[in-house]
Amino acid sequence: MDNLIFELKDVYFAYLGKYPALCGVDINIRQGERITIIGANGSGKSTLLHMLDGLIFPDKGTIKAFGRELKEGRFSDENFSMDFRKKVGLVFQNSDVQLFCPTVKEDIVFGPLQLRVGKREIERRLDELINILNIKDLLDRSPHQLSIGEKRKVAIASTLMIDPDVLIVDEPTSGLDPLTTRHIIDMLLQANVAGKTIITSTHDLHIVEEISDVVYVFGHEKRIVRSGSPQEILEDNQLLEVNNLIHIHSHRHKGRTHSHPHLHLYHHDEG
Repeated sequence: MDNLIFELKDVYFAYLGKYPALCGVDINIRQGERITIIGANGSGKSTLLHMLDGLIFPDKGTIKAFGRELKEGRFSDENFSMDFRKKVGLVFQNSDVQLFCPTVKEDIVFGPLQLRVGKREIERRLDELINILNIKDLLDRSPHQLSIGEKRKVAIASTLMIDPDVLIVDEPTSGLDPLTTRHIIDMLLQANVAGKTIITSTHDLHIVEEISDVVYVFGHEKRIVRSGSPQEILEDNQLLEVNNLIHIHSHRHKGRTHSHPHLHLYHHDEG
């Protein structure tokens, strides 16, 4: 298929071989698409993103990336590994996992240095990201001294520095203030306009319509229970309620009971 980047067929994965995390997942992702994964805690969203980034591999079924099957052994081939890491970048949900250098600047340039990007090109990319993210004042600081929002910006910057074709972002707005959330959404949209494929996992249903072409809903069975346009998914309150993405809140007013759907926002997800 033209422009097919990822192809998953009947994918199963269990942690330690006994804790199921993905159970029969089928998904195709094409170049330039904006894909959003939603689902309750523990439904398999983060596991899927880690698999797309080549960090874990199916126990059963197959995953192909750029026309080649992803297997652990392939990453022992330096050329394959280097090529894949240049094309695919993951922003982890927990920024502390991603930031480990003494200074912010060292963290941001670490990836391209490992991928043997030239010094002049690294400087060009760094200058560009400093202006886009307004992080000049953070460069000489230690990552552990930053706020949650600042860490998220730096983590995204360190991934964008690789200039990947595919940007995978796990819970990009979790715990952030509205202004920082806006900046990160704008950055994802700009990356997509520049031709990048954007794959996002989120609990924040408020941002889904803006950042998505296709939405996949993961259910309690750790498989995709529905996919569709953001409008189709967000208008299906029964689907969202059954899969613990909204809850129905009741209250009494003038002697009558009223029920309204409430979104689940800003959760922390390890699933």
